[in-house]
Amino acid sequence: MTAEVRTGRPAFDKAGEVFPLSTGTGDISWSEDPGPASEVDMAVAEEPGVATVVAARDGDQRALDDLVSGYLPLVYNIVGHALGGHADTDDVVQETMLRAVHGLSSLRDPAGFRSWLVVIAMNQIRLRHRERQRVPVTGPMPDDVADPGADFVDLTIIRLQLSGQRREVVAATRWLSADERELLSLWWLEAAGRLTRDEVANAIGLTPQHTAVRVQRVKAQLDAARIVVRTLERTPRCPELAAVVADWDGDPSPLWRKRIARHSRGCARCERCGQDLASVEGLIARLPLVPLPAAFGFDPSALVGSQATITHVTASPVSGGKLGLFLQGSLVKPLAAAAAAVLAAGIVVAVLPARDEPVASAVITTTSQRVPTTTPPPTTVPSSAPSSVQPTTTAPAVAVPAPPVTPVVASAKKGVSTWNFTGVGKALTDVRAGWYYNWAVHPDGIPTPPNVEFVPMIWGAKFTDDATLARAKANGRVLLGFNEPDFPDQANMTPEQALDLWPKLAATGLRLGSPAVAHSGDKAGGWLDRFMTGADRRGLRVDFITVHWYGSDFSAAAVGHLKNYLDAVHARYGKPVWLTEYSLIDFSSGTPRYPTQAELAAFARGSSAMLEGLPYVERYAWFALPADKPGTGLYAPGGVPNQAGQAYRDAG
Repeated sequence: MTAEVRTGRPAFDKAGEVFPLSTGTGDISWSEDPGPASEVDMAVAEEPGVATVVAARDGDQRALDDLVSGYLPLVYNIVGHALGGHADTDDVVQETMLRAVHGLSSLRDPAGFRSWLVVIAMNQIRLRHRERQRVPVTGPMPDDVADPGADFVDLTIIRLQLSGQRREVVAATRWLSADERELLSLWWLEAAGRLTRDEVANAIGLTPQHTAVRVQRVKAQLDAARIVVRTLERTPRCPELAAVVADWDGDPSPLWRKRIARHSRGCARCERCGQDLASVEGLIARLPLVPLPAAFGFDPSALVGSQATITHVTASPVSGGKLGLFLQGSLVKPLAAAAAAVLAAGIVVAVLPARDEPVASAVITTTSQRVPTTTPPPTTVPSSAPSSVQPTTTAPAVAVPAPPVTPVVASAKKGVSTWNFTGVGKALTDVRAGWYYNWAVHPDGIPTPPNVEFVPMIWGAKFTDDATLARAKANGRVLLGFNEPDFPDQANMTPEQALDLWPKLAATGLRLGSPAVAHSGDKAGGWLDRFMTGADRRGLRVDFITVHWYGSDFSAAAVGHLKNYLDAVHARYGKPVWLTEYSLIDFSSGTPRYPTQAELAAFARGSSAMLEGLPYVERYAWFALPADKPGTGLYAPGGVPNQAGQAYRDAG
């Protein structure tokens, strides 16, 4: 089958705006009303351009304000659709924007800001799902369950004044699973012209072709849910349907979607509920973004002077949870960033230092209580020491000077391989890498700093059981294949054995890297070549090539040797390349020989600069982060870098 792939904003001709009316259904009308033009015009606005991103990254206060306020509606709509209006929506939106502001200085391609921001939002959505799955609920139910007043479906219908089939489509999203809603939240905005297919694919870590297949599946489930909505709303209700839903608790779920849809297909009275369904793309093509709740508004005029300013929005909040605490002034997340203006779920925290002054933490003042502050988690822009904050109960908000901030720019490509050791969290923060892995499917106790991605790996054949694969899926959006299957003391697999197991890895739906061979990845007839040839014959998915490399020449020529190898690998397979282990070790004498710290540091600097400049190299990872024994490690116990560690930290 051939899947249609759109890489640009979708366009619809006039015929796409004409929706069929129900014919012959008698007791219910499904005519389509596009809604008032004023609503559409009100919510469609141009997003800030590249110039604004560049200015914000360079410290322009007004540009940062414009960037946050301009993209907040997009993030709000993605998170709202994905979480269905759960009370956590506010927190996830806020955390997404905080992380974006924190990491803005590390953004290398300003033109890719929107795509980068969407990836951050999806990571926060998945993190929210994983955290709720990990924490058992005992005793009374918590208060932060879905707030009926904040239900995103209701907000969408009411704020966009939807009726007819548009209303049915939005109502049908309640019947999708969490995974289905995640993808729908992106595709919805693609169909509405707010995202491109490439941005959707990048956000979920898949190719555009694989994304097209996933989208078609979700659209099919959404159409089934639309029939369920119609079937349940049909009056009078079918007696047979009443018997089917007799035990239903009224909570929409994928299981009951299947049961009700199955009844509708087989029932003479209900089957016509599936007739005259207009194209989903046509129904949502002209829909604007759902306007932000009033609690997300802010007053740019408050961003004046060199003092920290907190402006509360006077409108009533529309959701509960932690957002209510923010609006009451009882919770603050101070922000240290290049030029700090943070829109924090209804509160503007603005810090406007002079150009040569350090960034200060924000302070909140209330009239009734002393406000506790919280120290922000480590980010790619940490301050050298925590700020000291002394709030008062009556004085205006003031900015307290903080120690100078040392800018830290993390590379999205640069990574490390590591195992758990004393100070690993400190080292992961200090090394300025964008990702890491530990040859396992979970971090195994390694504290993952903000803005650093963990990538799971299926090490070998014994780790392909369903439970392990599910755990890998829950802990990442990209999956690394078998580790050095061409070595007897590693995964030790033939290409045929790996190919037989490969469909289980592909079934996770994660973006998938090839088995990482120890050597000869560029050779015809080598292990990797045989695997890739077999994968092509069997129609198996391999999204990128993964290799290891260790150089025995410790001179300045080592950088060129590595580049030649990667060039040859890329030329053979024509796919993106991940270099997941690399360093300098001479194995020729049987006993490993290691370079000096000076040689290792020079190679770390030169190789990082070279790898950053190769467009086909998506990621690379040094072997290894810990230096708890002689070798090529970068950080001693306690998280202190050696000479090579300092070089790798400062490079890339």
